[in-house]
Amino acid sequence: MNAIAQTLPTMADNQELEEQQQYLTFMLIGETYAIGILRIKEIIQYGQLTEVPRMPDFIRGVINLRGAVVPVIDLSARFGKQPTAIGRRNCIIIIEVTMGDETQNVGVMVDAVNAVLEIPASEIEPAPTFGTNIRADFIAGMGKINGKFVIILNIQHVLSMDDMASLAGVSSSPVAELAQTG
Repeated sequence: MNAIAQTLPTMADNQELEEQQQYLTFMLIGETYAIGILRIKEIIQYGQLTEVPRMPDFIRGVINLRGAVVPVIDLSARFGKQPTAIGRRNCIIIIEVTMGDETQNVGVMVDAVNAVLEIPASEIEPAPTFGTNIRADFIAGMGKINGKFVIILNIQHVLSMDDMASLAGVSSSPVAELAQTG
């Protein structure tokens, strides 16, 4: 009986690791990034974006996703770089983020989506404290794929509570009117 009790937590730990092994990789400013697929709802083609006045620079606007108003973040601008140039390969990754007790869908604009890859936990190094083009708290780890590093984003930090407070203003009256007309 003692042996069974010891194996149960191990099985649960392994299942959790397996769930976290799959990542969507995408291109942004010539670099490859990854996000755990458990937070990703869907990927859509860039288009039909409505700008909302007086929003931070990294909020490109909102989209109407099956009747729901979803804010769209320009990840390049969020990282303090130039806004993403619009091209035919641009995509919006719809991500579910948690804000307190609520979850909200947020669109993240990227240059191009690559693939879903499995990165074993043994192939993920801790986030570096220096030498990256983005803030260290935005990085969950560095995954090794074919001898190259891929930056695995900590999407909760990228879309932090401060930023989510800004986004909460997006769902106020101008956007509510937009949802009714769109």
